[in-house]
Amino acid sequence: MEILISIAILALLFSSVVAGPNDDAFEEVRVGLVVDLSSTQGKILVTSLNLALSDFYGINNGYRTRVSILVRDSQGDPIIALAAATDLLKNAKVEAIVGAQSLQEAKLLATISEKANVPVISTFLPNTLSLNKYDHFIQWTHDTTSEAKGIMSLIQDFSCKSVVVIYEDADDWRESLQILVENFQDKGIHIARSASFAVSSSGENHMMNQLRKLKVSRTTVFVVHMSEFLVSRLFRCVEKLGLTEEGFAWILTVRTMNYLEYFETTRSMQGVIGFKPYIPVSEEVTNFTSRLKKLMGDDTETEHSSKIIGLRAHDIACILAIAVEKISVRGKAEASSNVSDLLKTIRNSRFKGLSGVIQISDNKFISETFEIVNIGREKQRRRQIVWPGGSRKIPRHRVLAENGEKKVLRILVTAGNKVPNLVSVRPDPETGVNTVSGFCVEVFKTCIAPFNYELEFIPYRGNNDNLAYLLSTQSDKYDAAVGDITITSNRSLYVDFTLPYTDIGIGILTVKKKSQGMWTFFDPFEKSLWLASGAFFVLTGIVVWLVERSVNPEFQGSWGQQLSMMLWFGFSTIVFAHREKLQKMSSRFLVIVWVFVVLILTSSYGANLTSTKTISRMQLNHQMVFGGSTTSMTAKLGSINAVEAYAQLLRDGTLSHVINEIPYLSILIGNYPNDFVMTDRVTNTNGFGFMFQKGSDLVPKVSREIAKLRSLGMLKDMEKKWFQKLDSLNVHSNTEEVASTIDDDEASKRFTFRELRGLFIIAGVAHVLVLALHLFHMRQEVSRLFTKFQSFYK
Repeated sequence: MEILISIAILALLFSSVVAGPNDDAFEEVRVGLVVDLSSTQGKILVTSLNLALSDFYGINNGYRTRVSILVRDSQGDPIIALAAATDLLKNAKVEAIVGAQSLQEAKLLATISEKANVPVISTFLPNTLSLNKYDHFIQWTHDTTSEAKGIMSLIQDFSCKSVVVIYEDADDWRESLQILVENFQDKGIHIARSASFAVSSSGENHMMNQLRKLKVSRTTVFVVHMSEFLVSRLFRCVEKLGLTEEGFAWILTVRTMNYLEYFETTRSMQGVIGFKPYIPVSEEVTNFTSRLKKLMGDDTETEHSSKIIGLRAHDIACILAIAVEKISVRGKAEASSNVSDLLKTIRNSRFKGLSGVIQISDNKFISETFEIVNIGREKQRRRQIVWPGGSRKIPRHRVLAENGEKKVLRILVTAGNKVPNLVSVRPDPETGVNTVSGFCVEVFKTCIAPFNYELEFIPYRGNNDNLAYLLSTQSDKYDAAVGDITITSNRSLYVDFTLPYTDIGIGILTVKKKSQGMWTFFDPFEKSLWLASGAFFVLTGIVVWLVERSVNPEFQGSWGQQLSMMLWFGFSTIVFAHREKLQKMSSRFLVIVWVFVVLILTSSYGANLTSTKTISRMQLNHQMVFGGSTTSMTAKLGSINAVEAYAQLLRDGTLSHVINEIPYLSILIGNYPNDFVMTDRVTNTNGFGFMFQKGSDLVPKVSREIAKLRSLGMLKDMEKKWFQKLDSLNVHSNTEEVASTIDDDEASKRFTFRELRGLFIIAGVAHVLVLALHLFHMRQEVSRLFTKFQSFYK
């Protein structure tokens, strides 16, 4: 076959260049073709271009120009493709280049085309955002937005709002998928999960492991975007895992179907749906494709084999031939002086080719019409779709399973049960059937009752953020989630919440204060601190007296008067009531230092007395509620009933306050109304709500029922019923969110001498310095007196 293709290419090249008896009568316009000649697509492009030019000039033999194709083999290597394109531009002086089979090749060729002012046309790459910045790069492709609309319309027939996307882990496949996924998300199609596979590393074992994870998600609609090599391997694994049975739907993107034209589909792909650009059926199309197959020696029985790229190559050849002829008519000198005229002429082309009506928009020849291809046992069928498993029934997305006349809702229920008043899950020891109860469950059952659903409760043990993600990703397995689940913005990214059915916000709960004793004003300071303070008051009076008594009449008099002055002056500094005028600088310094210490002591005393004997309004924030103490308190609580545990910890003084959401605190107060009181509340959380799948029509219905229960006062009645002590429930469980606590040692502990010893060190140093200075002056005075005494006797 290789020999036949080579002969055909040489013959066509010769006929395209030498189209008439006189070579000098024609103006040759060279166009470069850079493709991997070992690839099926490359062979089709070479053969199609030359066959199309031969046909075109056979009909239009009066044209003054002839397009000649100069072929270069890229060998599938972007660097070789770049070198080939550079050679064509510098040495062969080509005026356009056709090629770029990969995104890397496209970016390289587009870069040099910008510098050389020469258009590059690619028929392989779909609409890719990263190529939009190149003015001379033309993508001959399908419209991805129109493709997304077609796939979304088909998915909506399944009553499905989520899909799994499987794609090839390569740059061009990822980029071409991006536009498709964005259109899905804009129209409410949720990407439940995705999986990527690389040609080089995706062995069958790896692929099987990844597909098992997708199977667990129970999603039934899959969108595939990858090349034929990986598609063949994928569907072998899919068949082994039973994912091609009845009830599943597999959709192949346009680019995947283009690759599959050259690949014989397998039995595992029966019932798969693919999208393809629509090619109008005509005698010209049939004639061209049949001759193309003969030239290529193609013996495949696939009806659409080699059609898309072959017909696009035909139309590219015709547009190039028409464009260069138009430029030639305007004058050879003008054309050669401005090669970009070719790009302008191509952009303004209006042409009805074999692949349909050709139009250009933003440097893209686009095809907006698609056909659905159904891969069957004998051939691809398009009349009546046969789905995987041989079924002719449209696979329906399982929103709600049918069970007799009632629809079944599969409900995930938080099974931690640390607060059984809110939600409790108890398995029957004989039957193993789970019995669910609690305030949250009763509210849900009451709200869902009007809609005639049968409820299946499934225990869930774990974090509620993970619960929201689980519900979102396993949409075919679960329908809703019930429990003490707080409405948060993070969880709302994955699920839809109903209206809250509990009070919103958090509060502070503490033990009811008993009457205080008459000596409570001593509480701010420990005994050691009181004694140290008193000692320094006395010491200050003594030191000031020692320094001042010799020069200050106010510190003189009888011993009784001097003792009274010492005590009076020291203790008067407590309230800064000392009025005695000091004579010595050292005593003034000492008093200043001591007054500073007294100021700190009195301020600390006042602040601590206020904080310990009055209930301050506490500004709550997220960190306080779910902060550092949560972990330690969880360890303390272990696996016991949280209501009983907190009550005991509050009673024995381990905790002074409990900070948590209102429902938890309401249960504590309801169980022990005489022991505890809620001292404050802040509305900075959204309360509890029920979680449903994104877009579920049950969300507004259940929300209306919650509003009705609230307006009728039934929610309050349920709270009174459940927010009381449940002696009959002996449940060992865990809550998701343990209350933040303020330990008694942290909230109301007294100041100790050790904490304020720095102040007393400063005061002590000052006293020592003043005493030392006083003793020094006394020694000098004594020396002077002794000297005078000696001189008197001499």
